[in-house]
Amino acid sequence: MAAPRTRYARGDRHMFSSSDDNAMMKNILATHSPDGSYFDVVPLLQIIEDIMNRANPDARHQGQAELDAIVESVIYNEVNAMLEFTALTINKVSCEISCKSIGGADAHATTTGIFNILSNYSWDAKAVITLAAFAVNYGEFWLVAQLYTANPLAKSLAHLKQLPDVLERSEALKPRFEAVSNLIKAMLDLTHCIVRFKELPEQYISPDTPELVTATAHIPIAVYWIIRSIVACASILINLIGMGHEHITTTTEAWELSSLAHKISNIQDHLRHQLDLCIHHINEKKQIEAYLTILRVMDTPHLDNMRPLKHLIYLKDDQLPLYESYTKNRVSIEILKKKIVLLLISDLDLPPEELSVLDQMYREAKQDPTRSESQYEVVWLPVVPNHRTAPWTEENQIQFEALRNMMPWYSVFHPSLLEPAVIKYIKEVWHFNQKPLLVVMDPQGRIVNTNALHMMWIWGSLAFPFTSLREEALWKEETWRIELLADSIEPMIFTWIAEGRYICLYGGEDIEWIRKFTNTARAVARTAGIPLEMLYVGKSNPREKVRKNNDTIRAENLSYVLDLTLIWFFWVRLESMLHSKLQHGKSFDEDPILREINVMLTYDGNDQGWAVICRGSNDWMRRANGDTVLTSLTNYKEWEDEAKERGFLPALNEHLEANRPPHHCNRLILPGTTGSVPDRVVCAECGRSMERFFLYRCCTD
Repeated sequence: MAAPRTRYARGDRHMFSSSDDNAMMKNILATHSPDGSYFDVVPLLQIIEDIMNRANPDARHQGQAELDAIVESVIYNEVNAMLEFTALTINKVSCEISCKSIGGADAHATTTGIFNILSNYSWDAKAVITLAAFAVNYGEFWLVAQLYTANPLAKSLAHLKQLPDVLERSEALKPRFEAVSNLIKAMLDLTHCIVRFKELPEQYISPDTPELVTATAHIPIAVYWIIRSIVACASILINLIGMGHEHITTTTEAWELSSLAHKISNIQDHLRHQLDLCIHHINEKKQIEAYLTILRVMDTPHLDNMRPLKHLIYLKDDQLPLYESYTKNRVSIEILKKKIVLLLISDLDLPPEELSVLDQMYREAKQDPTRSESQYEVVWLPVVPNHRTAPWTEENQIQFEALRNMMPWYSVFHPSLLEPAVIKYIKEVWHFNQKPLLVVMDPQGRIVNTNALHMMWIWGSLAFPFTSLREEALWKEETWRIELLADSIEPMIFTWIAEGRYICLYGGEDIEWIRKFTNTARAVARTAGIPLEMLYVGKSNPREKVRKNNDTIRAENLSYVLDLTLIWFFWVRLESMLHSKLQHGKSFDEDPILREINVMLTYDGNDQGWAVICRGSNDWMRRANGDTVLTSLTNYKEWEDEAKERGFLPALNEHLEANRPPHHCNRLILPGTTGSVPDRVVCAECGRSMERFFLYRCCTD
């Protein structure tokens, strides 16, 4: 497949397509007759790179120290063994280059001669052996040039080669030397790219894979131009010897080498693109394999939780994958062995209210003297976009570290430790969709709950060990009472219950309705002689209006209020109750608690006030929307006698039922912060299934 014509400069546009080049490549391909023998060219290539870098001190790069260590520790032994059967070939190629360059032979003819010598070798070996042959001459040239002033032997050799004359004219020859150096670098980069194709794992990419087929077709062309460029560089160096004072400064040779470097770089760009495609193909195959492995591991019984956790968090043993914020230390995954592990899964936009409440629950559970702190641990798994599609930035790192340090539990040390296959598993099997999950793994590595956040919000650490069976057992013990609705959002509630006070929770955003309702309710309570306490719980997703309402209610002493985090928690618990009930297959027709939860959430979605009133722990709560309850309280005189006779709440309930307004359209808004949206929700008034719409709403007032 031809490379796109637009990728090349004018002189290179027919690199893969002209009839002359096609004929030329047919001749080169005719010389290729590999005997099937194989040797690893990488050590030899590293020796070559070392020679090229040392030959020109100005070109030594930052990685030289690392390359020096590799050369000293490994390469020489491997290269010595390899040279037993390649040294003669390297010398033959070196002589071919030198003799043909001195004789002024055509560059293509010299290149073809080298291909004939190397006919039995693979394409990558042809390039590396020719580079080795050139490195011998190139290294010798610069070794003598660098030592001739200090070493007598080098001095004599330099005079025989007339190198002093060359070095005296070094400033005039600088463009040539720079052009040679640039071309060498381009050749090495392209050779490394070719070798990378040879290293691709065959179990993940077959020779007939389209990306590899395209690359394989272009590798012979790439090797041709590497060897052709080597011939050009060798010719420049050899022709410098013996030039004497007849040298004429010219830029023609430097331009030729620059043109070749440009050609080599373009070929390298094209092959690098194909290599990237092959690597992408291989990574996809590896991820599929890794994903299937995770599926198998998670479905297999184990003696403890170590194998499943290692497949999820970090499978290798080369680093400690967990971070403990309390000590600021990295720790081993072994610290979770045989414990119940709660995997908190979220992105970097974990809501602060959610984190604050989880933090409080976690600390309370750890301080509970009736429960051993070793029974369970929490680990945060941060799910972030793939670094290939969304590069990890310094801002991401700062946000991640700030969030990680706010958590009193363990965290993965860095999001990159979670493999793409793990992210795929989290999304496809546990249905993570940017909303936080709390997945529960038992001490044997079994997943016993794919989202225990519902349980955590509703019952806190009382839900331990957070299994579905425990969830069902807890629901069997519940009735629709003030403790379930309000939990511990306001500690005074338990005092009010113990003292037998009437308790009214109310919400909404209309401050005028709030003023009328609270003042009317307090006036009725005084008239009826009942102790009444009121608590404002705002709206779900509390915003600026609710904050201002809180300030007004405090300033005017209308009732008690909750701070915004506890208001959020009040509503998220109700949503959690709804999802929890529905997950356990409960229906609105059969479950009275589910019906009441539905009514409360419907009140919140209808942009008007509402109230629930009860007395004591076991009292079933009376509730109504804002207009209805305000009207009933305003008309207290109408049912005052009945209230004295039957009791305040029974009389209020009867009056609310008698004055219920005609049915109107209701709406239920579920932000979805606690899980997936239920398939079926019924109207809180008529019991019919509600239609489902998509609502997009800004978070500001």
